[in-house]
Amino acid sequence: MLTHHVLFWLKPETTEQQKADFKKGLESLKGVETIQSIYVGTPVPEINRPVVDTTYTFSLVLVFNDIAGHDVYQTHPVHKAFLDNFRVFFEKVIIYDAA
Repeated sequence: MLTHHVLFWLKPETTEQQKADFKKGLESLKGVETIQSIYVGTPVPEINRPVVDTTYTFSLVLVFNDIAGHDVYQTHPVHKAFLDNFRVFFEKVIIYDAA
């Protein structure tokens, strides 16, 4: 199993409608057949501890069976379309891959 966790910081001028569209774009990634599970979320403001980062805008967690499934995702047309349509909105991205 491989977990692909992506944190997105959207630009400050991103509108609420653009954020809603961005979230739909993230959810569209479930169209990649090698993704076993997907979770899209936002920070929980009620959790206020020094070790918890709540500065990001969206969190995306994808689970793959193996690295081969992850590699399919990276070049998949659905993933490429997401990047083409939405990369203009984020100013920072951090990815954590774990197996």
